Amino acid sequence: MESQLTALGVGCVAVWKAVAVTVRHPAARKGGRFNRLSETAAAFTSSPPFYFVCLALVAFFIVVHAAELGEHWMFLAGDLMTAVTLLLLALLKNSEQRAEHAIQRKLDAIAAALLEEREGKTGKATEELRKAIGMDEEV
Repeated sequence: MESQLTALGVGCVAVWKAVAVTVRHPAARKGGRFNRLSETAAAFTSSPPFYFVCLALVAFFIVVHAAELGEHWMFLAGDLMTAVTLLLLALLKNSEQRAEHAIQRKLDAIAAALLEEREGKTGKATEELRKAIGMDEEV
């Protein structure tokens, strides 16, 4: 029994390591279809037309429940609201991770440049700091 539990634990660790190796932080990935889609969707979701789409969904939800149109329509309204919420959550998390990664790179560059300055050197860290300052436009 103990050997089976040990084998199960080793198998779970191996699977976790395989997943961890293949799944990278979204900000670490360069370009890609998902990042382009995410940027386009983020731009759309922060626009007035999307606000009106959400307003229409909420109005639809209220009308369906107030008019008691039946379970089918209530489920449809609820499912639409849930789908929009989940999509917005994924977009928000992606944007948050990319911004977090950009801030961390800037902090690392500042720390390295300060360390170089303190040691009386100039070089690679100063150049990395210049690159990191322009990261807002990339992310």
